[in-house]
Amino acid sequence: MRYGICPLSLVPVYESPDAASAMLTQLLYGEAYKLLEARKKWGRIRTEWDGTEGWIRADQHFEIGEEQYKALDNDGGAGCASDLVDHTTAEGGLLQPILLGSETGHAPLLEHRFEGSVFPRESDKAQLVPTALLYLNSPERAGGRSPFGIDAGGLAQMVYKCCGVRLSRTPDQQASQGEALSFIEESTPGDLAFFDGPDGSINHVGIIMQDNYIIHAFGKVRIDRLDHSGIFNNDLRLYTHPLRVIKKIL
Repeated sequence: MRYGICPLSLVPVYESPDAASAMLTQLLYGEAYKLLEARKKWGRIRTEWDGTEGWIRADQHFEIGEEQYKALDNDGGAGCASDLVDHTTAEGGLLQPILLGSETGHAPLLEHRFEGSVFPRESDKAQLVPTALLYLNSPERAGGRSPFGIDAGGLAQMVYKCCGVRLSRTPDQQASQGEALSFIEESTPGDLAFFDGPDGSINHVGIIMQDNYIIHAFGKVRIDRLDHSGIFNNDLRLYTHPLRVIKKIL
């Protein structure tokens, strides 16, 4: 088995070895993965954080050893970059841009130095909503995990990652985690609300805020009203997502 780490601010992970195929997710700087298959121009990987499998370009792969990879397995997500955009410094003073949620603790593996701000390593539910607000107005992007393009599952995952908690990648996977609540009134800020798609399967998630508001990615990361029926879009003046279940993760 071979292993790698993301050396760039973002590396897209595609459904197939073709840049025109769907982007399943993104690797952020410092995130590790297993290399399952190597081709001349592509590599099939499994991400360490959530187990997503897909393809990256071979010229965006950075090899690390098995012992280095295993040493990273128990690292929590908290401690990652807390500014929307920051940088690491390489030899010779060259700057490497990195984004919110990047694994800055892994910078030495890339022979980089990081001196910026990071999230505390202790899990803190009170920080979930303030962290989510850092992504406010980020454009929706299928497969995205950054302030410059993010989807609903990516928003929930990254907010929890920054607060030291692992979530799966997609809303339907995330809905299998945590403790189900019977009523909205039982929820507290930071809990997750999941919503049905047209086919009746869970395809959307948002982070509950105070006073029956929710922050989620729909066109952009936005704040809307939440009630027992679902999300009421303040701009469209209609319900856009029917509520399925609320989960307490932390």
